[in-house]
Amino acid sequence: MTLPISRRRFLSSSVTGAVLASVASPSMLHAQPGPPARSDSQSVDFHVHLDNSTIDKALELSRERGIKFGIVEHAGTKENQYPTLLSNDAELRRYLAMLEGKPVFKGIQAEWTDWMSCFSPAGLAQLDYVLTDAMTVPGKDGRRVKLWTADAAQQVDMTDKQVFMDRFVEWHVKVMATEPFDILANTTWLPAGMLDQWELYWTPPRMQRVINAALKYGVALEISPSYKLPKLPFLKLAKAAGAKFSFGSNGRYPNMGKLDYCFEMARQLDLKPSDMFTPAPAGLKAVQRRRL
Repeated sequence: MTLPISRRRFLSSSVTGAVLASVASPSMLHAQPGPPARSDSQSVDFHVHLDNSTIDKALELSRERGIKFGIVEHAGTKENQYPTLLSNDAELRRYLAMLEGKPVFKGIQAEWTDWMSCFSPAGLAQLDYVLTDAMTVPGKDGRRVKLWTADAAQQVDMTDKQVFMDRFVEWHVKVMATEPFDILANTTWLPAGMLDQWELYWTPPRMQRVINAALKYGVALEISPSYKLPKLPFLKLAKAAGAKFSFGSNGRYPNMGKLDYCFEMARQLDLKPSDMFTPAPAGLKAVQRRRL
């Protein structure tokens, strides 16, 4: 499937030089070059929700912004409360049918740790990818707690934030070790009151634990323009280790496809197509490679 290209590719420097020498004015000869053309693998937002729109409206934005979208719908048991939630193969089939023939990637955002029980392996294999995050954690009573909610601090012991952080990092590792998915979304996100001290909590050893797990289990790490995360120290460690990256806005209409932070990080890291996540072919998707 052809991906949209957001910019024209420049001619080679030799050809450009010849053309400029013959036709350009002096002022044109001193013009500053524009940014380099982005690879197709970097012109994808893999974390797009349709909560506030339709697929047709999303596709209009995709064309306008020159960004291909990966559509994800929340998926898991009915205990997860979202405007739309896929909880069985029949609902998954209807979702896939709605996207059939559209120039998008088809994914789900898996919820909690029991989402696999809702679907057959054959059903999940129809997806291009599965995305999840580590933002829902076990509370004091073992039940799921969404860390971004107002009452999360009452349900999860965060009295000593450094101790909480060690548990949070281990939770990231457990999610990757026990669930067959392709992209870790919202990587290095932190609850309210901690994000402004990101460097205090995401120490190099903690970063390395998450990166090592991503490498071990074949998980791509999302770069999020919405949160402006992960920060450059994490991304440098991850790139040096050989991790794969994806771009994902977690956007609802009209905020999907706004990837400026991702493009800037890609520039600073000098990311190549080989550093970027691409959906695996049939037979090699995470839900097929990792039968847990």
